[in-house]
Amino acid sequence: MRMPQPGHVYLVGAGPGDPEFLTLKAARLLQSANIVLHDSLVSPEILTLIPATAERIDVGKRAGHRLLTQDDINSLLIAAAQKHEIVVRLKGGDPLLFGRAAEEIHALRHHNIHVEVVPGISAAFAAAAAAQISLTDRRVASRVLFITFSRSAEARLFSGVDLSPDTTVVVYMPGPDYAEVSRWLLDANLVPDTPVQVVSKASQPDQSTQATTITALANLAPLSAPALLIVGRIASQSADCTNAVTWLTQDETQTFSQNRIS
Repeated sequence: MRMPQPGHVYLVGAGPGDPEFLTLKAARLLQSANIVLHDSLVSPEILTLIPATAERIDVGKRAGHRLLTQDDINSLLIAAAQKHEIVVRLKGGDPLLFGRAAEEIHALRHHNIHVEVVPGISAAFAAAAAAQISLTDRRVASRVLFITFSRSAEARLFSGVDLSPDTTVVVYMPGPDYAEVSRWLLDANLVPDTPVQVVSKASQPDQSTQATTITALANLAPLSAPALLIVGRIASQSADCTNAVTWLTQDETQTFSQNRIS
C-alpha cells in the first residue's frame, strides 16, 4: 500500500503586526491553512485572519520562557505535514532573520517534506518607518548591522565587526534591562553619546518611540515588547529628535535642515 504524500509547510512572515503589512501570498495561505503554528508575538489582529476551521497552536514563549523547545516545534511541524495538506508556520517579522528558520527547514528536508518560505516585513524596517528614520543615508550611514542582544559570555561583544561611525546598528530583542544593553554597546567601543531610537510595537496601534543616547539609555524605562533599538548617527534624524543635525557637517546640516523644512 502506497503511503500518502506529506503536505506542504510554509514558513510565513507575519510582519511587525499590522495586517496590512502582510504580503498577498501570506494572507492567502492563512485563509487556506489546515493548521497554523504561530509565535506568541504575532499580533492578535493577524491571528483573527486564521479561519475557524484551521487548527491553531501557539509555539511561542512567554516572559523569556519557551513553552516548547525547538525540537518540539520541529516534531510538531513534521507531524502536521504528515496529517495536513497546508501547514503554516507563522513567524513574526521575516522568517529568515532571527527566526530559527534554518533549523526548521533542515528538519523538514530531512523528512522529505516540501517547505517554502514566504518573506515578511522585518521589525527593523517597520521600526525605521515608525520613527521616520532611513537606516542608510549616503551622508552619514552606509552600512547596517542586524544583531540580537545576548547575555551569554561568548556573545557579549561584536566580535570581528568593524563598527565604524557610518554603521547603523539595529538591536533586536534588547530585553527589559536597558542598563545592561547600554554597557554592552559601550563595551563594543561605540561613542557614549551615539544617538539611539527605541521603538516599541512598530506598526501596531499602540506603537511608541523614544529618542535617547547610549549613555542615557541606561536610565530609560523599558518600552513594551516587542521592541528594538536603532543605534548610530542616523538615529539623530528621527521625527521626535530635537538634535537631528548634530552628527552632520556644517554643509550637510544646512542641506539636511532645508530638506526637513521643505
